[in-house]
Amino acid sequence: MSNRNLLPNASQRPLVLVLGASGNLGSEVLSRLADQDVRIRCLVRRPIALPPGAELVIGSLTEPAQLRAALNGVDRIFLIWPLLDSTAAARALEEIALTTARVVYLSSTAIDDALPRQSDPIAQVHADLEALLSRFRLKAVVLRSDTLASNARGWRSQLRISDLVAGPRAAATAVVDERDVAAAAVAILLSDGDSSQPNTPYLLTGPEILSRADQLAQLGSVLDRKLRFQLLDAESARAQLLADGRPQQLVEALIEAATNRPDSTLLTDDLSQLTGRAARTFRAWALDHAAEFS
Repeated sequence: MSNRNLLPNASQRPLVLVLGASGNLGSEVLSRLADQDVRIRCLVRRPIALPPGAELVIGSLTEPAQLRAALNGVDRIFLIWPLLDSTAAARALEEIALTTARVVYLSSTAIDDALPRQSDPIAQVHADLEALLSRFRLKAVVLRSDTLASNARGWRSQLRISDLVAGPRAAATAVVDERDVAAAAVAILLSDGDSSQPNTPYLLTGPEILSRADQLAQLGSVLDRKLRFQLLDAESARAQLLADGRPQQLVEALIEAATNRPDSTLLTDDLSQLTGRAARTFRAWALDHAAEFS
């Protein structure tokens, strides 16, 4: 993959709309934009703390009038699609297509371009979104991210009561620090000129392939605890995920992903191309977030 022009244009103050600002990754994007010479707007369902000068719009991606208000005058958009609903996504992208904004879309490395249908609903909705970006001829840059390290926060409820995390199988992947993904997204959002490459998405990975047991072993080493992973069958995993507070539709998608998604062997240097630094390890993430698991 070739290097692309990522020089910031200091002569303008673009208006950047952050969609998904309340999440693990969106909040990292927001904090990095706050250090730049840009105007920031966020569309969220409920109020959140914002950097000084940032604009808050309360609303939903699935409500056209609310999305239209958030889109007014924007130059750049960071897009995370949080739903397993491609029809609603099409309606949202129809609104976005009425603007001239550049879009940076967070997709998934779970997509297999050789398959007519993806392995599970989560990978499929990302593939659908990428197709919609092309269909609506949006100026879009796609970031296909591997498993985010921040997903480990989903283990906290179990780790409060024992050293065991029980759950469904998860494909081994090159787990990537959400701070690195956010830095890559901001580099593109602030790039000078049109860096859209819809047919060549960036593939963002961490530096090593890790299973869930590998992640727990590294987290346990940091916490000085012998953490273990217990593989559950589908029915037991479903019950555990629901007990952890995950929505029913997401739980079913996760179970399907656990059943069908293969282990990954993907390792790339796309992050270093975009950010100018090597990808952080999961252990580094665990060291920086150890207090969250105390």
